[in-house]
Amino acid sequence: MVTPMSPAGDVDLVAAVRLAKHLVDHGHDGVVLNGTTGEAPTTYGPEKADLIAAVVDAVGDRAVVVAGAGSNDTRHAVRMAEQAAEAGAHGLLVVAPYYSKPSQEGIYRHTVAVADATDLPVMLYDVPGRTAVRYSPATLDRLAAHDRVVAVKDATGDVFGAVQTMARTGLAYYSGDDALNLAFLAHGAAGMVSMVGHLVGDELSAIVAAVDAGDLVAARAGFVAILPAIDIICGSGNGAVRSKAALELLGVIPSRQLRLPQVAADDAEVAVVRAAMLAAGLLPR
Repeated sequence: MVTPMSPAGDVDLVAAVRLAKHLVDHGHDGVVLNGTTGEAPTTYGPEKADLIAAVVDAVGDRAVVVAGAGSNDTRHAVRMAEQAAEAGAHGLLVVAPYYSKPSQEGIYRHTVAVADATDLPVMLYDVPGRTAVRYSPATLDRLAAHDRVVAVKDATGDVFGAVQTMARTGLAYYSGDDALNLAFLAHGAAGMVSMVGHLVGDELSAIVAAVDAGDLVAARAGFVAILPAIDIICGSGNGAVRSKAALELLGVIPSRQLRLPQVAADDAEVAVVRAAMLAAGLLPR
């Protein structure tokens, strides 16, 4: 979930609650807060905690609220996990430490330290395009033995590797790449952690239901129908920018503001998003 902000760049909790309710009303059985799309690198501890508390209060009885606890500083990640638990989060999203390119032993110890910090279940986030490292099969096997490590958000593009890990470990896999949602589901994933879900949550829910029912023809038709939405959100290379622009156009959030170094869509990009949404039937004429 994006983190709505005022034109001045302050976290807008009223808009965040409205957005969370909108998402849960439209097919989402969970939301992830304080992740990459939520601009976690540029929001601070108290802001993150306030966001979690507000969203849990608003939709926590209807949806699972997962909070990002990702950092390349293990002590910082542990503090984020503790603060998320205190604010009422139901689970944690833990990314491999980025930038410093630690060894697999370092990745393992970092992840265990965060998992041991609370009683919350943990979803690993494997996204080597952002971290420059990925969880090796051996590290995933070791982490799967931890009582609280239960799932993986996979943005590696390696569907075959995910199938192998699912078969070995029993970890629940979630697609972390909207372009591969159907591929992951067809190979046994439990669901997806999606940016395009900001626009087509009901449609994604229907695709999951079709796969669960064994109706891959219907699932494929549903996926093809949302290709324009995927292209709108993911085609620019920055899903937070496009998601906020689209949500502002829909009137779900009042501002498309982001914090530097992220830059909000300018009027020209908004015009592109508007035209694409109109063509895809995602915006009333």
